[in-house]
Amino acid sequence: MSTSVPDPSPDLLQRAAAVRRSAMALGQQSDADRRSAVLAMADALEAAQESIVAANQTDLQAAASEGLAEALVARLKLDGPKLTAAIDGVRQVAQLADPIGVRQLHTELDTGLVLERVSVPLGVLGVIFEARPDAVMQIAALAIRSGNGALLKGGREASRSCAAIMTALQTGLAASTVEPTALELLTSREESLGLLKLDGLVDLIIPRGSNALVRFIQDNTRIPVLGHADGICHLFVDAAADPDLALRVALDSKTQYPAACNAIETLLVHRTIAPTFVPQAILAFEAAGVELRGDQAAMALGVGHAASDDDWSTEYSDLILAIRVVDDLEAALEHIRRYGSRHTDAICTNDPIAADRFLAAVDSAGAYLNCSTRFADGFRYGFGAEVGISTQTLPPRGPVGLEGLVTYRYRLRGQGHIAADYASGARRFSHRPLPL
Repeated sequence: MSTSVPDPSPDLLQRAAAVRRSAMALGQQSDADRRSAVLAMADALEAAQESIVAANQTDLQAAASEGLAEALVARLKLDGPKLTAAIDGVRQVAQLADPIGVRQLHTELDTGLVLERVSVPLGVLGVIFEARPDAVMQIAALAIRSGNGALLKGGREASRSCAAIMTALQTGLAASTVEPTALELLTSREESLGLLKLDGLVDLIIPRGSNALVRFIQDNTRIPVLGHADGICHLFVDAAADPDLALRVALDSKTQYPAACNAIETLLVHRTIAPTFVPQAILAFEAAGVELRGDQAAMALGVGHAASDDDWSTEYSDLILAIRVVDDLEAALEHIRRYGSRHTDAICTNDPIAADRFLAAVDSAGAYLNCSTRFADGFRYGFGAEVGISTQTLPPRGPVGLEGLVTYRYRLRGQGHIAADYASGARRFSHRPLPL
């Protein structure tokens, strides 16, 4: 572990231990109690809307004076409609099916010796995120619903917003059977660094932010890390695409919220359709304020700026789009293999063979056909919210909701059974499946 990461302070250790104790108690509470706690948090957030928006305005003013990047400002902003939508998401989490106590396996190993595998909470989540204060609400709701405690650390630019939200969340928990200490807000860089050394108290770290943030965390902790380092998403417009549909999808994928990790950064266009599609795309994207950068073929069709090698591997998080003309589907897949981040990639085509090939071959958490990459989101998937998006190949993958916050435990019930009897051949396993 890097020597730049200090040991956690005694105060942080004490607070983290309190979160863990509360989490252990929470994991034993009933579905109804956890559901009621999440609804109580939503009610408290609703009651505190005015103070949360005011705190966010103060954060935005400070960000403006400090020249914060536009992409971060967009993520930082939490106005009335955005807050209302976030609170609705919290309530949706409360209505989701209980992820705890689900029996996944049930087997009779022998007469009177029965094995089952049952879902249980992870324990304590450590979440570090940049800018987005609405992440506090999403993560807190998912954590409580799934029986987990959480230590949350937002960026300095969102400190007032996060504090106001956490106050409301803990007020809501205080009105429920769940201890408010199940949630804890970290407020300094020293605490966020100390979090990385809380192995034994924290079970999973979830970073939400820049590539640099995720890489630093992965390199400086022994705690398992769930996250994605880049959101370099692609849309491939195939020769058999409907041009109008493809342009509609491309515009939404880039411009609906360019700061999001699921916005496209590169548009790949089949050489056959490029002479008609690229000029149309140039007009539409430039009208939407998008700066275009292209390869030689795209520039020959009217793109004004040359794309460098770095453009193909850059997450702009802004109104900038790189365009490349490719020979065929296989060339598009090769480009994505080389430059993609295994986040979300899409194809527009009416050719079912090309569609099936793309959906099978793209090694990404999300592979889409004829729709915007902006759908890569826990709320849009019906998860109520998400703790983050994972681009690792091991599960959980993609938007991570409740199912990604539980693990399982094997329970074996016997009647004096001993392994020696099976080793000697005195008894034999039946391994008979039982109803779940």
